[in-house]
Amino acid sequence: MTDYEAATAFLGEWGRFQKEVFFFLCLSIVPNGFSALAIVFLADTPRHSCLIPAHVNLTAAWRNSSIPLEVDSQSGALVLSKCARYKLRDVLDFSDRGLLPGVDVNLSHVSTESCVDGWEYDTSVYISTITSEWDLVCDERWKNPLTSSIFFSGVLAGSLISGQLSDRYGRKIVLFATIAVQAVATIIQVFSQSWVMFCAIYFIVGFGSISKYVSAFVLGTEILGPRIRTIYSTAGVSLFFGAGYMLLPLFAFFLRDWRMLLLGLSLPGFLCIPFWWYIPESPRWLLSQGRVEEAEAIIRNAAKKNKIQPPPCIFSSLQTELQPEQRKTHNICDLLRSPNIRWLSLTLWLVWNTVTIGYFALSLNTANLHGNAYFNCFLSALVEMPAYTLSWIMFRWCSRRLSLSWTLFLGGVFLLLIQLVPADQIFVSITLEMMGKFAVTTAFAIVYAYTAELYPTVLRNTAVGTCSMASRIGSIIAPYFIYLRSYSVSLPYILMGSLTSLVGLLSLLLPETHGMPLPDTITHMQRFPGCCQKKPYTHTPAEEKGNPAEQKSLVQ
Repeated sequence: MTDYEAATAFLGEWGRFQKEVFFFLCLSIVPNGFSALAIVFLADTPRHSCLIPAHVNLTAAWRNSSIPLEVDSQSGALVLSKCARYKLRDVLDFSDRGLLPGVDVNLSHVSTESCVDGWEYDTSVYISTITSEWDLVCDERWKNPLTSSIFFSGVLAGSLISGQLSDRYGRKIVLFATIAVQAVATIIQVFSQSWVMFCAIYFIVGFGSISKYVSAFVLGTEILGPRIRTIYSTAGVSLFFGAGYMLLPLFAFFLRDWRMLLLGLSLPGFLCIPFWWYIPESPRWLLSQGRVEEAEAIIRNAAKKNKIQPPPCIFSSLQTELQPEQRKTHNICDLLRSPNIRWLSLTLWLVWNTVTIGYFALSLNTANLHGNAYFNCFLSALVEMPAYTLSWIMFRWCSRRLSLSWTLFLGGVFLLLIQLVPADQIFVSITLEMMGKFAVTTAFAIVYAYTAELYPTVLRNTAVGTCSMASRIGSIIAPYFIYLRSYSVSLPYILMGSLTSLVGLLSLLLPETHGMPLPDTITHMQRFPGCCQKKPYTHTPAEEKGNPAEQKSLVQ
C-alpha cells in the first residue's frame, strides 16, 4: 500500500483544513472533563449528624447535647457523631425531669441508637448532593464509591463496543452519535428520582463519554500529519480535557445543587453537534475499507481549503494494491492472535490499568484533602496543564518508552513518600500528592498517543478502545482505593505508589516508535520486546503478493 503520508504531503501540516480538524475535535473533548470527574461534587458527603425532629420537646441544653462526640479520623478533632445519637427516649426522660447533661447525667453512661429519623446536613458548602438527597451515609455509604464504579463500568462497556463499531462503520458517525448520547443522557439524569435511576443513567453517560473520546482521539491521529499529530495526541486533546476539568469547580461553585450542576454541565455537549459539518471522516479508514473515491474527495476538499492544487491522482492507484489484510474486517480477537501482538497487548493493558488507577484515585481524592473542596479540585486540574505540555515536549523529542517509564516510576515514588511526612505537615503531603498527580497525568497523556502509534490502521481504533476498556478495571476499583482511607490514610498511597513504580519498570519492554511511520497493517508492527533497536518497516514480497503464510511468520 502506497504510504498515506507521502501521498498527502502536498497538503502541508498546518493549513485551514488541519486547523479546523484540530480545534473542533479538541473542543469536543471539553465536556469529558466535566463528566469524568463531576462526581467529586455530585456525590460529595457534607458534614452531617443525626436529625433530632423539631416536634420533640427537648430543652435547649439537651437538644445541643443529644449527639455524642467522636474523634475525626483525619483531623483528630472532636466532632459530632455522624451515625449515632443518644437514645431519644432516655434524653426525653432526663429533659422532663429537669436534669442537665454533663452535670446531673454522665453522658458516657447513656445508650446510643442509630439515626432512625434521618440526618441533618450542613448546607454551607452544598445545597444538595446525591449523598444528602438519598442518605448515602453510615450503613449506606458503600453506595458512594459504587456510584463512581458504575460510571466507569459504562466506560468499560463503551471502550469494548465503540472501538469495534468505529473500525467497522467509521470514526465520524460513532463520534457524533456518542456526543448525542452523552448530552441527552446527562439531561435525563437531572430528573433522577432515586439512586438506582441515577446510577443506571450514569452508566450510559460513561458509555458515551469514553466512546466519544476514543473516536475523536483516533480520528485526529489519522487525519493530521506527523508533527501536528504529535501535538494533538498529547497536549491537544489533553489540554482541552484539562480545560473542562478546570471549569468543573467553577460550575460547581455557582451551581451548588446537584441537579442544577448536571443541567449546566450538559449544555456544552449540545454545542458540539454543529461540528459535524467541519470534521470529515478519516481518509485512512476509508482507504482501509477500499473506499478510495471518498478518501480522495476529502483530501481534495482539504486542498481547496488550504488553497493548494492537488495532483490529478492521489489514491486511485491504491485500488489494485489493497491486500487481503486491508479488506478483512478485524476485531478484538486479532489483538491476541499471534505471540507478538498478544504480549504487546497484555503489557499495555496492565500499563493502562495502573495509570487509570493512579489518575482517577488522585482526582477523586480532592474532596478529602485539607482545605476548600473547590480550590483543591481546581488545583488538581491546574496541575494537569503543565503535565500535558510536558507530555507533548517528551513525545516530540524523547523516547516514547523512556518517557512513559520514567513518569510512571517517579509518580509512584512521590506517592510512596507521602507516608513518611509527619501528620502535621499537611501542605507537604498535598504537594507530594500533586507531584504524583503531575507525573501520572503526564504518563496518561503519553500512553494514549503511544498506543495509537504501536497498532496499525486496520486495528488502531479497536486497540485503543480495548486498552481503554481493559484500563476500566482500574477506574472501577479506583474509588475503593480512596475508600481505604477510612482504615488508614496512608494505605491508598502505599498501594498506588508501589504498583505505579513497578509497572513503570515493566513498560521498558515496549517497542520504541519515536520517528517511526504509523503502521497500516499487522505485518508492519514492531516486535515485542522492543529492546533498544527500532527499524522502520519495509514492504516485503509477502505484503506485495499477499502470501498469508509468510505474513504470519512476519507477525510472529
